[in-house]
Amino acid sequence: MQAFVCATMSRPFTTAALVAPVTHSLLPRHLRLSNLPPSLTATTDTSTFRRRFFSPYNFRPVSGPVTAGLGGFDVTGDGGSMFQDAGATALVIAGAYAFVSTFDFLSERKLIEQNLSRKLVHILSGLLFMASWPIFSASRWARYFASVVPLTNCLRLVIHGLSLATDEGLIKSVTREGKPEELLRGPLYYVLVLILCAVLFWRESPVGVISLAMMCGGDGIADIVGRRFGSTKLPYNKQKSWAGSLSMFVLGFLVSVGMLYYFSALGYFQLDWVSTVERVALVSFIATMVESLPITGMVDDNISVPLVSMVAASLAFAY
Repeated sequence: MQAFVCATMSRPFTTAALVAPVTHSLLPRHLRLSNLPPSLTATTDTSTFRRRFFSPYNFRPVSGPVTAGLGGFDVTGDGGSMFQDAGATALVIAGAYAFVSTFDFLSERKLIEQNLSRKLVHILSGLLFMASWPIFSASRWARYFASVVPLTNCLRLVIHGLSLATDEGLIKSVTREGKPEELLRGPLYYVLVLILCAVLFWRESPVGVISLAMMCGGDGIADIVGRRFGSTKLPYNKQKSWAGSLSMFVLGFLVSVGMLYYFSALGYFQLDWVSTVERVALVSFIATMVESLPITGMVDDNISVPLVSMVAASLAFAY
């Protein structure tokens, strides 16, 4: 035995001599190398290493709500996931209806100005919709279930915008001048962007999160602050003010960082915060500049701001 050990020790060091005689197929499924996340597998390629560990964000796959810290719901397979997503969709639709109805009631009773009510709905409804994403399952169909929420509002806007039905409360709460046809412009673009971000980016990418944060939080607050404190107008656009643009940049930046932290804390992706803050500031600045341009008559802010934010965020967070 002693001679055998000495003979083994005298052999040249090789990796094969250190590998335990356990086949890959016998390992538990979650311990197999092929099932490990990319950030935990070894690589000798320098560029690959830098992308994994020094990129602005590193994605981490989420196996379900348990990983996200939301309790054990997704434990019964695809059928359970579908049941969970259907329930989450119904819950969010009911919440959205109650939310808008509350502001309808407040504006009808003159407890809040109609324009302020409209802007608060603009700011909060999209952010609350995005904040509800974690209650959906890890199924690949979850994003489509979530998209049913803005799709329902989309159909509602089209029906009332074409005057196929009448809902004075809806019209007053989301339009500037109280005309049904206004529902087919800004409000409709708004819900279409919600659908786009949910389907394309979901909770897997900071791009959709930042785009919605800039459209909802940034653009929404710009109008509120601009109307009240916007006496000093921009030299290249007399319809916009320094106060409105500054508030859009600041709040858009803060809401973006806050929502990124929210999804990061739930484990949907990991972020290098120094790099992330710099990139979010850049995207906020670009979106603010676009919003301040005199192009509102040609392109609605609910189109220009989120689309520019998507492009800028995609480039800023690309690796």
